[in-house]
Amino acid sequence: MAMDASEIERRIKAALPDAQVEIRDLAGDGDHYAATVISEQFRGKSRVQQHQLVYAALQGDMGGALHALALQTNVPE
Repeated sequence: MAMDASEIERRIKAALPDAQVEIRDLAGDGDHYAATVISEQFRGKSRVQQHQLVYAALQGDMGGALHALALQTNVPE
């Protein structure tokens, strides 16, 4: 079963409460998404560490309920 965009956003915001999250369905199939996540919690972390925080928020569903997620992370300006 696929994960919908609102569930992805909910999980990210639960782990990173200050996050600004934008989710886009890339293929219109509810299975391939792109996410932009902006959070102060990313400050001082490498891009890999930032992505690991987001993937941890998805609780191991990458590759399962969530097939593909193109991820862009940043800190607030």
